[in-house]
Amino acid sequence: MEPRQKPVVSAGFTYSPLEETLDIPQKNSRLFIGIPKETSFQESRIALTPDAVSILSNNGHHIVVEHKAGDGSHFYDTDYSEAGAEIVYDKKDVFKADIIVKSAPLNDEEIGLLHPHQIVISPIHLSVLKADQLQKMMEKRITLLSFENLKDDSGTYPIVRAMSEIAGGAVMLIAGQYLSNSNRGKGILLGGVTGIPPTKVVIIGAGIVGEFAARTALALGSSVKVFDNNIYKLKRLQNNIGVRVFTSVIQPRVLAEQLRTADVAVGALSSQSGRTPVVVSESMVSNMKAGSVIVDVSIDRGGCFETSEITSHENPVFKKYDVIHYCVPNIPSGFAGTASQAISNVLMPLLLEAADDGGFENLVWIKRGVRNGIYLYKGALTNYHLSEKFKLKYTDLELLLAVKG
Repeated sequence: MEPRQKPVVSAGFTYSPLEETLDIPQKNSRLFIGIPKETSFQESRIALTPDAVSILSNNGHHIVVEHKAGDGSHFYDTDYSEAGAEIVYDKKDVFKADIIVKSAPLNDEEIGLLHPHQIVISPIHLSVLKADQLQKMMEKRITLLSFENLKDDSGTYPIVRAMSEIAGGAVMLIAGQYLSNSNRGKGILLGGVTGIPPTKVVIIGAGIVGEFAARTALALGSSVKVFDNNIYKLKRLQNNIGVRVFTSVIQPRVLAEQLRTADVAVGALSSQSGRTPVVVSESMVSNMKAGSVIVDVSIDRGGCFETSEITSHENPVFKKYDVIHYCVPNIPSGFAGTASQAISNVLMPLLLEAADDGGFENLVWIKRGVRNGIYLYKGALTNYHLSEKFKLKYTDLELLLAVKG
């Protein structure tokens, strides 16, 4: 029998082997989730579909849905009640939930209904956000997560990508609609048929919107030309599509020449901060063919055509220099069913994971991609750009979590 190992003694200290410790998983927590009806202009989406609610309720979570919250996406109260949700008729009852999930930013009325320490998952619209709104939520120690800034494990923004894919695919359907006689267009078919030259599409911007617009246009048989000043994006678009298309940096002379003969022009430039640059001047538009169509997806951030003016889903187009302009912000909301499913596909697994990890606070601690979306954490403003814009105190989220740890 081997002799028992003795503790090592050195300089008055005793060193003994310690038992190995393991992390004990947090007990699953039951989430209380509220889904209010959106009242924002042109917002028809809902953040969780009945299928997602069914999965959440079957996992023991309590979901409250405001009456007619899903009507804009053609998901009805009966669909949600059959999925296990509770339907309520007063918005105040929805805001009793611990977690509020929205497809539009909080408005003043909803901020007034918030209770201390609630968690809100919704988009953030920097152009309409006000300092007093932030201050009220800071006072209530609210945690705010902007879902468009959520990152997945691969480092991409899944909801932004999904909305961009929808917008890119929709652009060509919209353009085709306004080229037809029924909408006082040129009366030409988007694409091409045997013996007739294909319609010519110019796309400005080689991001996700531009890529999916190009895919759809090519599938319909159009001739496609793509402009962007980012060579990497142009290469990526070329590789992802898998066929050779005309690509160019944005040179005013070349762009003006291509627009002059285009049937459809798509503005798909993105801007990380501030306004989208205007790259198509009024004189360029005035030289375009009569009856051609402009779809400015960039109108959400000001538009990249000098002649663009914001329109609505009810009155989506106007004519200038006999060119049809479609400048509706938030194009995905016009395809609310698909857009709602795309948002729900990201948020539902996230909520399940939060429950499995013992609550949303633990999920924030574990997942860096979730931390990327947080701009208010228990009342502390954790977004530096917002603190600079509104002259409010900034707190580093990593430091807050380190204190917790």
